[in-house]
Amino acid sequence: MPVCPHEWLLYCRPGFEKDLSAELSEKAAHVGQVGYPIAAAGSGHVRFVLDPATPANDVHRSLPLEALVFARQSLVAFPPLEGLPRDDRLTAIVELVVASGWSFEEVWQETPDTNEEKALAGLMKALRKPLESTLKKRGALRRKAGGRRLHLYWTAGDRVQLAISFPGNRAEHLDGIWRLKFPREAPSRSTLKLEEAWHVFVPRDAWPTRLNDAMQAADLGAAPGGWTYQLVRQGMYVYAIDNGPMDATLMATGQVEHLREDAFVWEPPMRLDWLVCDIVDKPMRVIDMVERWLIKRWCREAIFNLKLPMKKRWEEVARCLTRLEESLHRAGVRAQIRARHLYHDREEVTVHVVLQD
Repeated sequence: MPVCPHEWLLYCRPGFEKDLSAELSEKAAHVGQVGYPIAAAGSGHVRFVLDPATPANDVHRSLPLEALVFARQSLVAFPPLEGLPRDDRLTAIVELVVASGWSFEEVWQETPDTNEEKALAGLMKALRKPLESTLKKRGALRRKAGGRRLHLYWTAGDRVQLAISFPGNRAEHLDGIWRLKFPREAPSRSTLKLEEAWHVFVPRDAWPTRLNDAMQAADLGAAPGGWTYQLVRQGMYVYAIDNGPMDATLMATGQVEHLREDAFVWEPPMRLDWLVCDIVDKPMRVIDMVERWLIKRWCREAIFNLKLPMKKRWEEVARCLTRLEESLHRAGVRAQIRARHLYHDREEVTVHVVLQD
């Protein structure tokens, strides 16, 4: 009988392990799952250890990746293999895979997003071919295995955690990271936050209908125009609201109307397709502003950032999202709300709201 995994392995930005642990503990309890987090500060991941009677697949399904804020990747896992001999790391790995009964279509080797673990790249490269060859011979690595993927998460040369992921409930990039190229003509690096948000929250096949040149948008707190740049690149006409100066190249496109007004009180002349906002202010003040836009239906979709405190970041995110959900519900506004700590975010999370009307 195959051995069953009883851990849930999740990746996060180094330094946010406590925040992810707090989120997991609260949300697992909410869906009736029993477990506890194990996380070392700066490690870039959290292990959530489940009751031995609870298959990890159950938690994985009941708390999908898209429902989590601070997680970059979500995997069903065994406890780490430790003390692997330098002259034979493969045997223990292959034996555990065979004992699990897992089959999969590809193998990914990953490390935490830290400088120390990146030094393991040479080891992973050396192991790739012999590992894949052995797994094929043992019948584990094969075609038509339901899209499942084996993950080897290396945290040291003699320590690796084996995990598996399933299509539709995982990140499709190594380490769960969207690595985007900074466009040299963009006014600021913040432009990558909005581009990544679209990749995460808007299905690629929906871009032609939800991001196109027939649309109009507002960028609150726009200067110098990092987020406005992305809207213009999609062909939109943009109301850029900020007392500060906008990038001259953006203004030359003829697609931007710069209004030197207070973003917290400005009102659009008609209903817009998009509201975006990257204002540095207290999170609840931003919620107050966005809430007004959504209740009055001044936009169809919104993406905005919540700048977080240094401590109890999950608690602040939960407080803000709960407040927004309850306010929209009382106003009779149906909406889908998602939030994610993106790779290009720092001390903030990005929220996406779609009005359903």
